[in-house]
Amino acid sequence: MTESLRGHYLVAGKQLRDTNFFKTVVLVIEHGDDGAMGLVVNRPSSIRVSHALSEHFSYPETDEVVFLGGPVEPSALFVLHNAGDLDEEESSVLPHVFVGGSAEAFSRVVQAAAAGTREGLQIRVFSGCAGWGSGQLESELSRGDWYVLPADSDSLYETDPYELWDEQMSRLTKKNRILPSWPANPEWN
Repeated sequence: MTESLRGHYLVAGKQLRDTNFFKTVVLVIEHGDDGAMGLVVNRPSSIRVSHALSEHFSYPETDEVVFLGGPVEPSALFVLHNAGDLDEEESSVLPHVFVGGSAEAFSRVVQAAAAGTREGLQIRVFSGCAGWGSGQLESELSRGDWYVLPADSDSLYETDPYELWDEQMSRLTKKNRILPSWPANPEWN
């Protein structure tokens, strides 16, 4: 492995037909010699966060839903958030994006969100994650299954998750364009 992909998006290539990853965008949370871990950030479920957390937290009824983070450990919950002071042990994945690195941090973040006392607090709750063993992700990258782009908190929190894959593919097209785009009408040239 040459460079860590932590804080990058893995954008599923059009040829990747695995139902777990078809047209997904994965935020890489950890990447090293032992493997990689990430969260699929564009697969909202129909389960409300308040329902998923009801056995452990009093969370207000909102439209927030749990995202399907990947096929590994589907019953495990993860939280992405923008409040680094609530999880001082964890370094940011990218600017303004932290992952609840422990049960205590998860609890602090969810309780702060439930209380509504922290202005600007953004969270996303995920069920499960994506994982790769040593060398597995590198093999998939060399096959062309994934494209890599730097991630950013704006697209993570504010882009409609159903449009995120298309948006990232558009970024890739613009980034890798060899010839300029041509207008539909030659008179506009």
